[in-house]
Amino acid sequence: MKIVVCIKQVPATSDAKIDPETKRIIREGQKAILNPFDLYALEEAIQLKETYGGEVIAVTMGPPKADAVLREAIALGADRAVHLCDSAFGGSDTWATSYVLAKAIEKIGGVDLVLCGKQAVDGDTAQVGPGIAAHLDWVQATYVMSVERVGTTSITVKRMHEEGYDLCELSFPAVLTVVKDINTPRVPTLKGRLAALQCEIPVWKPADIGAEPSKIGLAGSPTRVVKTQPPEPRQTRTVRITGTPQECAKALIRELRLRSLV
Repeated sequence: MKIVVCIKQVPATSDAKIDPETKRIIREGQKAILNPFDLYALEEAIQLKETYGGEVIAVTMGPPKADAVLREAIALGADRAVHLCDSAFGGSDTWATSYVLAKAIEKIGGVDLVLCGKQAVDGDTAQVGPGIAAHLDWVQATYVMSVERVGTTSITVKRMHEEGYDLCELSFPAVLTVVKDINTPRVPTLKGRLAALQCEIPVWKPADIGAEPSKIGLAGSPTRVVKTQPPEPRQTRTVRITGTPQECAKALIRELRLRSLV
């Protein structure tokens, strides 16, 4: 089984700054990490490889420093990685990003399964995984909480939703986006870290994947960020409740009703 895991480098902070001119997240000078949700996708891919055999390939689109998350993926157990890096990719929205990733997957060739985290913590759109499936015209399942069975031509998964879960059987090739309930990510080994330092990671440009210039970057992005602003600060008020258990219970219910929580 050949599995591609799409990962992203994101700011290691919840207080991301936005460039007022470009409306993009300012990444320069900020510590960056592997998107936490992508760790679960990577772990699931590695577990599938360990159980059924095959190969795990980590792919990211990002600036030169995004090489670090690809090496982290190799340290954790990915077999190889591909870095999509070019100034022409800059400013891509979720549609253009998923197009670029889909073209890279086509170039890799023979892919059975694509795994993504359910969303990136810097954008929270949850659109790239489904977008990849749409560009490739592959079946997909989002919010996958467990893999139940893997056959020669299909995979069966539990897909989480508000009222429980759906049991879905998808034929290969397929795209899955996973939630953190699916597994517990491992810690990289010393052997894995040494392999990550020594490996060569190819860098692919738009021409390498056959990407049309009109479909990437700002020019290929049908959406634009018009305005950004930080969320309103939460109104916090601490109330100390005293009295008998019955009095405390009544006072607590009264406070919750005042705050429209019950």
